[in-house]
Amino acid sequence: MWKVTRVCVHGYPRNMTAVTPQLSPSRAAAVFGFLGVALGAFGAHGLHDILARNGRLDTWETAVQYHLIHAVVLLVLARSAPSNYSRLSFWLFATGIVIFSGTLYLLALTNLRWLGAITPLGGLVFLGGWIALAIQKAK
Repeated sequence: MWKVTRVCVHGYPRNMTAVTPQLSPSRAAAVFGFLGVALGAFGAHGLHDILARNGRLDTWETAVQYHLIHAVVLLVLARSAPSNYSRLSFWLFATGIVIFSGTLYLLALTNLRWLGAITPLGGLVFLGGWIALAIQKAK
């Protein structure tokens, strides 16, 4: 949960300690889930006019849908028994959210069409996460 580390900062003693939060898989899943809900609500309300003007309401909705589905998958993976936990799948899904949904969010806001060329890479990363999950060794 929290990690205590020794830090050396110029002008401070070498044995000074700092307590920093550690981003566990469960926390990462919670952050992704929070952001998915927040971006969905913000898109429906605060950004609605921009998205409608760009003709990208459906793009935003697709980004949120994939974001939230995979945030739930992250939570399930993080909460599963350690022997069934696939780190590779977890990080592929997290990376897929950033690339796939992230480029769609940016495309919807900016209407920069070249971002659409990057989005499929996020889809491939999602597929890699599902494949990694399917072929992991049962323990």
